[in-house]
Parts: sequence; C-alpha cells; structure tokens
Amino acid sequence: MSDAREFHKPVRRPAELFDRLFAAEDPAEVSRVAHSTAHALLSRVRSDPDSAVVDRLVAFTSDHGIDDIAELWSRSPSRSLPGTLWRLYLLQLMIHDDPQTAALLYERGRTAVDSADPVVAGAPVPAGPDELVALIDTILRGLFEGDFAVALDRAAAFSRVQASGSAHLADDYETTEPERASAFTTRAARLSDYARDLSAAAALWRLDALT
Repeated sequence: MSDAREFHKPVRRPAELFDRLFAAEDPAEVSRVAHSTAHALLSRVRSDPDSAVVDRLVAFTSDHGIDDIAELWSRSPSRSLPGTLWRLYLLQLMIHDDPQTAALLYERGRTAVDSADPVVAGAPVPAGPDELVALIDTILRGLFEGDFAVALDRAAAFSRVQASGSAHLADDYETTEPERASAFTTRAARLSDYARDLSAAAALWRLDALT
C-alpha cells in the first residue's frame, strides 16, 4: 500500500473541467451529502485550523485529482456552500494546470480593467506563473483559516481580471485565429459567471445565509 501511494502520480485535469458534469443516481441524496460534507469539513477545519490539515486541503487536487471533490460537490447550486467550494477548487486547478496562460490572461486583464480588482485579488505586479499559483493557493487557504468572505471576494476579483484578459485576447485573435478567439470568449464568459457567483456567495456568508 505504501509503495503504491509513493509512486502514484495523479492525472492532471484540464481547464475544460468548467464544463464537466457528473452522474448521480439520486439527486436528493447527492444534495444532502454535498451540503453535509461541505458544512462538516468547513466547520471542523475552521474551528481548529491545524496548518498540516489546511496544507492537505490546499494540495488535495494536486495529490488526488478532482474526481473525489466532483462526486461530492460538482452538481450543487452555484450559490451554495458546496457549490462555492467546488468553484474555488476548479479555479485553483485551472491555474495549476496552465499557469503560463493564466499569467498571460491576468497581466492582460490587469492592464485593461478599470477597477480595484487587481488590488483586491492581491497578485504582485507583474504576476508570473509561479506568483499566480501561489496566489490561488493563498486564496483557497483563506477559506479554511482566514476570513471566508474576504477569500471569496479575492477569488471573484481574480476571476474578473482573468475574464477581462481572456476577452481582450479573444478580440486579438478574432480575425487571425477564430477558433482560438472562440475558446477565449468562452473562458471569459465562464470566469465572469464564476465571479458573480463568488461575489454573491461572499455576501451570503456575511449574512450567515450561505447554506
């Protein structure tokens, strides 16, 4: 058993997991399990945020892939606690899987947005691939041992900057590489949706209404 764990290398998952759906035999049971596990996990860790436990949660998808989390939370409403946790892990996975593209999108978005989002997100200037990986891990860590709503606000701001960069790159490629432009347009739309959901979740958390 120890040998298998030592040499196991998890399969890396692509950013297209934004689109992935997972089957469920009993939607009511899936919903019950999703909410109970999300609340139990968050309550336990936040009541006693042991650094080793938080480290394992931040590194979970790198060590185990996304499927276990997906089975629990992927079908939850976007503005629920399990749905929020699922989206944060997906954002993390997107950055880890392709930090070079993420850095390109972030820098393009940072110079284009007319808002405080880059400041709220908290990335250094300029932010390279390593800095963005560290940033998204820090944001995820904040869910477990920091101000939960602030972590969601940072994730939403981060998503808006990425969405802006993706939209501008789509414009750049529209005439020369239409397929690539379409892919960036789709990513921009998804990231914008995530930003709205995460901002709404932050507001619900502050009202003690994120269930």
